[in-house]
Amino acid sequence: MSQANRSRNRALVNFVLLPSLFLTVALLGGLRIGAESRSFIFIAPPLVTLLLAALSMLLFVRGGLLRFHEWIGSDLPPLTNVAHTWMFVTIFFASAQAFNSVLPERGLFHWLFSFFFLWTLWNNQFSSFDARRLLRSVTILFGTAFVLKHILLANLYSPEGGWLKRVAGTLLQGVTLGTLDAPAFAPITGYIAFFTLALYIAGLIVFAFAVKDEPTVVTHTLVDEYRQLSAAERLSVREAIIDDPVDLD
Repeated sequence: MSQANRSRNRALVNFVLLPSLFLTVALLGGLRIGAESRSFIFIAPPLVTLLLAALSMLLFVRGGLLRFHEWIGSDLPPLTNVAHTWMFVTIFFASAQAFNSVLPERGLFHWLFSFFFLWTLWNNQFSSFDARRLLRSVTILFGTAFVLKHILLANLYSPEGGWLKRVAGTLLQGVTLGTLDAPAFAPITGYIAFFTLALYIAGLIVFAFAVKDEPTVVTHTLVDEYRQLSAAERLSVREAIIDDPVDLD
């Protein structure tokens, strides 16, 4: 009975909970609230966020978080393959929208943030990661970007104008030629972005535990290694097995 409950709970997490979390992130990642009209504004993910999401997926594979060879295969039921594929698709678009939520909409900082993300993710492709270290790195990456955009840059883009905007305007006057211009949004946009990123990180953590709790696929490692031996080595192995007495006590 406990094994049956465990299987049902695992199926509920993999096929309902996780896709729902990532779909919510994909829907909220482009949501903004207008500063004056207080209306909903949906920002489509820029092309660079799709590239960032692709690099993130590659990083998840290298870190052991995504295991395509175990979750999608010809030996699995078709419905399971479809469900797992759908979950990977939702993770991809949730990643793109997570970057969209912390990426300035336009201007100089949009390109600076894009370069920062691209440089970080590209360098991480050549680093050694496990699932725990990867999740910690992703959390720090998005946390830093959130603070820069929704706390520091929010002051810079504020219609009232804060101290950061005055200092930046003085230092960069005549250099940026208006490239610091960006739309201003209501403060609640930052709360939405925080909730979106929290759901995204929570979904990755739940996914990491779900992958860890998955039953290990039985592989014929010994048989594969045996087949790679030469004929003489195979004969020696068979003789050793036959000559080895078995203690039945």
